[in-house]
Amino acid sequence: MTVLPTVAQAAPAATEASTLVSPFNLSAVSLTDSRWMDNQKRTVNYLKWVDLERLLYNFRATHGLSTKGATPNGGWDAPNFPFRTHAQGHYLTAWAHCYASLRDTLCRDRATYLVAELAKCQANNKAAGFGAGYLSGFPESEFTALEARTLSNGNVPYYAVHKTMAGLLDVWRHIGDTKARDVLLALAGWVDTRTSRLSYGQMQAMLGTEFGGMNEVLADLYRQTGDKRWLTVAQRFDHAAVFDPLASNQDKLNGLHANTQVPKWIGAALEYKGTGTIRYWDIARNAWNITVAAHSYAIGGNSQAEHFRPPNAISQYLTKDTAEACNTYNMLKLTRELWTLNPDSAAYFDFYERALINHLLGQQNPADSHGHVTYFTPLNSGGRRGVGPAWGGGTWSTDYDSFWCCQGTALETNTKLMDSIYFHDQSRLFVNLFTPSILRWAERGATITQTTAFPVGDTTTLTVSGSGTNQPWDMLIRIPSWTTSKGEIIINGKNSGIRVVPGSYAVISGRAWKAGDTVTVRLPMTLRTVPANDNPGVAAVAYGPVILSGDYGNNSLSSMPTLALDSLHRIQGLEFTASADGKTVRLAPFYDAHAVNYNVYWVTRGRLPRT
Repeated sequence: MTVLPTVAQAAPAATEASTLVSPFNLSAVSLTDSRWMDNQKRTVNYLKWVDLERLLYNFRATHGLSTKGATPNGGWDAPNFPFRTHAQGHYLTAWAHCYASLRDTLCRDRATYLVAELAKCQANNKAAGFGAGYLSGFPESEFTALEARTLSNGNVPYYAVHKTMAGLLDVWRHIGDTKARDVLLALAGWVDTRTSRLSYGQMQAMLGTEFGGMNEVLADLYRQTGDKRWLTVAQRFDHAAVFDPLASNQDKLNGLHANTQVPKWIGAALEYKGTGTIRYWDIARNAWNITVAAHSYAIGGNSQAEHFRPPNAISQYLTKDTAEACNTYNMLKLTRELWTLNPDSAAYFDFYERALINHLLGQQNPADSHGHVTYFTPLNSGGRRGVGPAWGGGTWSTDYDSFWCCQGTALETNTKLMDSIYFHDQSRLFVNLFTPSILRWAERGATITQTTAFPVGDTTTLTVSGSGTNQPWDMLIRIPSWTTSKGEIIINGKNSGIRVVPGSYAVISGRAWKAGDTVTVRLPMTLRTVPANDNPGVAAVAYGPVILSGDYGNNSLSSMPTLALDSLHRIQGLEFTASADGKTVRLAPFYDAHAVNYNVYWVTRGRLPRT
C-alpha cells in the first residue's frame, strides 16, 4: 500500500477563539477502496475532463477579453443566466481538494490555469468599466441595481461572488498558489469598498437578496490572513432578520428559502471563532439544533421545494422536491465547525454520518462515469432519483447544460470525503467516521490505517504503524447513538474493558502506541424506526446508521404503503424483506436505490423483531 507524502499548504494565520480540536490537512488523509472512493473517482474523472475554456467564457466576455472561440455553457452558466459563473468557484475548490488529497498534478494545473486566466480578467477592469478588483461573469451594474433594490432579473450577485472567493481561497490554501491569493484579496477589497459606503439600513435591505456565505468566506479569509479588516467586512453581512430570532432560540424558519440561510449560520460560527462573541455561537448552534430536530428528514436532508416548512411538519411534505442537496452540504460544514467547539458531543457527528451516508452518498449516479447528481432527493412514495423537477438540463446533472448549485456542491462533497474522519489536538486523536482510509499524523510520526466494510459490517479496525514519537496519546472513538449497549473495543485481540456507551466517545487514554497495535471497534446494529415528527404512525426504517428503502422496481405507488414491522426479515448484510400492503417487498440501503422506484416513509403497524 503506497503512502503518499503530505503537501505543503498555506497555514492559517489567525488564532481562533475556543476551538478545542483541529482537522487534519486534506493531504494527511487518503481514502482506500470503498463506496466512498468510487464516488470520488467518478467526480475526479469529470474534473479532469471538463473544458476549461468553456468555464472561462462568461468571465472573459464580461471583462472584455476574447472568449478564444469557446462554446458557451448551458443551464445555470449560460451567457444569459442571471448568476452565471457561480459554479466555477466550486470547480476551483474541487481541484484543490484533488491535489491536496491525491497529489494529482493535472487537477493542480487546471486550478492554477483557471486562476491565471481570472487574473487577466480582473486586470482588464479599467477597460471594461469596472471597479478595481471586481471579478464576475456579469457586469458590476448588477450590484448597483442590487443596492438600489431595483434588481429584477433573478440575479443573486453576492451569491456568485461568494463561490468565486471560496474557490480562490481553497486554491491558495491547499495548493499554495499566490496568484489565487492576490486575485482573492483584490476581490475582497472590492467587496469592502462596495459595502463600506452603505448605511446599516441599506446593507440590511440588500441582505434580503440571497448572498451565499459572504460572512463565512470573509471570516475564513481573516482566519487565513490574520487581517482583521476581513472580519469587519464579514460582519457587515450579518443578517439581522435571520440572526436576531436565532440568537434567542426562536424557530422563525417557516417559509424561508433554506439554502439562503445555512451559509449565514456557518459564517456565524466562524465569526464566533474570530471574535469570541458568544452571540454568534448561540446563533449557529441554535440554528443547527432547530434544523436537525424540527426540519430534517430521516435521511438528514431538509426543506421542500427549497424552503423550510413549519416545525416538525415532516409527513406533510414528502414530495418529489424534498432534501435539496446544497442544504445538506452546508449543514455538514456547519456541523463540523460546531463540533470543534464542543468535541465531547457525539451528537454532531451522529448527524453528520446520517446525512452523509443516507443523503449525499446516494446523490451521485453510480452508472455515470462523470458522477452526475440529483438536485433534490424525492421522498414521495414511489419516488425515483433522477425523476423530478427538471432544473435546466434534466433531472440528472449533465456535463455542460446544468451547473446547478447542487452540482457545484457535489463536486466539493465527493472530493473531500476524507476531511472529517479524523481530528486532533496535541495529545488526542478523534475518530469520528468509519471510512476505509489512511491517516498520516506527522506530528506523532504515526500512520493509522482504518479497515472496514462499514456500514455493511459493524466493525472497524485501526492499525497503527510508523516510528512514532514514544509519547503517549489518547484515541477517542465515537460510539454512535444508534448502536446497542453491547459494543466493544478490542486492543491487539483482547477486550479492553473500556466503557462503550452509545452517544458518547470511548477513550483509550495514555497509551504509548507501538507499530502494529490494532484497535477493533464493534458497533452492533439493530433495526429501528425513525418516526415523522408530526405523525408517529409514519416512519422510515433503519438498520444501524442506514436508512432502508423499499425496492418497487418500475411499479408506481399511488399512496404510502403500510409496512408490517414484525415481518421484517434480514436476508444478508443490509438486505431485508418485509410485507407491505400484504405483498413482499425487498428493503435495502437507500443510498443504493438507483434506477428503481422506492419508498422511504411507511405507515407502520406492529413492532420490530429483535435482530
